[in-house]
Amino acid sequence: MTGAQALVESLKLQKVEHIFGYAGATICPIMDVLAATPEIGYTLVRTEQNAGHMASGYARISGKVGVCMVTSGPGATNLITGIATAYMDSIPMVAITGQVPSHLLGRDIFQEVDITGAVAPFIKHSYLVKDAETLPRVVAEAFHIASTGRPGPVLIDIPIDIQNQPLKKFAPVEEVTIRGYKPSVRGNDLQIKRVVDTIAKSRQPLILAGGGVWLADARDELVALAERCHIPVVKTMMGISVLPTDHPLNLGMVGAHGNHCANKALAKSDLLIMVGTRAADRAMVNPTDIQNRMATIHIDVDPAEIGKNMTAAVPLVGDVKVILQQLLEKDVPATDSEAWLAQLRDYRKAELSRTFPRRDGYVFPGTVLRKLGEKLADNAVVCADVGQNQIFTCKYLPQKHGRLLTSGGLGTMGYALPAAIGAKVGAPDRQTVVVCGDGSFQMAMNELAAICCAGLDIKIVLMNNSVLGLVHQIQNTAPYHGPYGVALDGSPDFAAVAAAYGIASMVADNEDTLDETLERFLNTKGCSLLICRVHPDMSTND
Repeated sequence: MTGAQALVESLKLQKVEHIFGYAGATICPIMDVLAATPEIGYTLVRTEQNAGHMASGYARISGKVGVCMVTSGPGATNLITGIATAYMDSIPMVAITGQVPSHLLGRDIFQEVDITGAVAPFIKHSYLVKDAETLPRVVAEAFHIASTGRPGPVLIDIPIDIQNQPLKKFAPVEEVTIRGYKPSVRGNDLQIKRVVDTIAKSRQPLILAGGGVWLADARDELVALAERCHIPVVKTMMGISVLPTDHPLNLGMVGAHGNHCANKALAKSDLLIMVGTRAADRAMVNPTDIQNRMATIHIDVDPAEIGKNMTAAVPLVGDVKVILQQLLEKDVPATDSEAWLAQLRDYRKAELSRTFPRRDGYVFPGTVLRKLGEKLADNAVVCADVGQNQIFTCKYLPQKHGRLLTSGGLGTMGYALPAAIGAKVGAPDRQTVVVCGDGSFQMAMNELAAICCAGLDIKIVLMNNSVLGLVHQIQNTAPYHGPYGVALDGSPDFAAVAAAYGIASMVADNEDTLDETLERFLNTKGCSLLICRVHPDMSTND
């Protein structure tokens, strides 16, 4: 057995079913083995960055570790943004890179790059394999590290000679034990009691749910706690789809670009219960002010996040799902918050029923997204890109029992389309929709080839305003003096691009016929593109 065979056999032991990658000379031995391994599917991406985004979308929807693989040199450096995106959003991912022969490392030969050093600031762990005998252990450890504690990407860099090296014996790893790596799971019992007592004393409590709720598969537990204690819920961008929009305790997204109702609740709360969130700047513009105004409970699997951005009165480290189960086992009383809830529901009702502005010849994104959300399947997966389209989607797309994926930490444009491909591969029976701008679409539209190659039914909503919308919006406010460097002049005819890939497209530029257009778009067989004509001066504040 060679190193390449040992790697693939180890991936099979980890129950890997799909890899997203781009072939190259230094991974040819592995590709040769994969060609004879039909149990593992393979998607050829059109640029390596998107292999990371596809693995991310796959992991977030399937609940498994996403796997991507590229060659050395520019293949590995192109993957860096995909790795950093996964790291910032705590996505379980294993990235495999080919490498030049080990005896030539450090000589700057063709397509050599120190990828383990390059990704050091934004990788959970990395391996440079120097002996094929260690591959079974390295793969088992990589998957364990990527998927436990606070999830994240792990890199395995394998020189080509190690891929060809014969093994004396293939020794599968039955149990992974790593010295110094023991993530907390169960919450401290004394702290659990303090949480219960603090909730019982509050009159205007508020739960802030982040992406950690999804990573821990703890949505049911969070909803159960909120309903039992009558506590309203606001979410960060990464936790946006934890509750359906019409749930009586759902107040929307908090933060600089959040819903007015959610921010109003945060301003008036007397207890903030942060669950699986790092309290970053987009969610909390002034965390010091919040900790001075109210008591805070912070529940997170990563002890480094507790106290990093704001001091918690009651910190609680452990797996979010396990901790919420511990709380539900206790006799946590319902809070006396009915007056508080009634006031907040009035805010929320006004927000959900607001009338959006109209312009002849254009559609307003909020209107499109509100109508789109009503027509989507109950468990639909929606992948939103970065910019104005992301903010509009998070604020106005009605959530049911599906999932909203976006790049919340790094804010990577071009994320949505490849992430949707990964999500569709991971859950082929779930309706999958992309929402993007014309800037972000042009960063990833080469992946339409991957969609066509696999025959994926992905619906793409393109907000076409011919500018980099959010930057354009910012540049129109003080202290700036107007837009510069944001006009997307020279953009292609998107309908023609879609047609070149054999993808049907349609245009939305009339809100009076929008319902009909959306029905046609969603009922089109296979992948389809909806080009929404949006005015360039449209703002997320409209």
